[in-house]
Amino acid sequence: MDSREIYTRLNRVFQEVFDDRSIRVGPETTADDIEDWDSLEHITLISAVEREFRMKFKMGEISSMKNVGEMAGIIASRAR
Repeated sequence: MDSREIYTRLNRVFQEVFDDRSIRVGPETTADDIEDWDSLEHITLISAVEREFRMKFKMGEISSMKNVGEMAGIIASRAR
């Protein structure tokens, strides 16, 4: 799975979770960039991403993610 496919799928997940079709995420996107991305929505988002990519993040991975690029990197490493 290449990074373009990962970001296409991540965009779809973010748009669905935040109910906003205008959201476009990139490697540098953080919670500060999306208005409704708070701690509660973060749990919903992580769960939706795990379902989309059929994987589970480790607790340490979740707590250390600083932006969408780090999330995409973990997804890419598991897809190999």
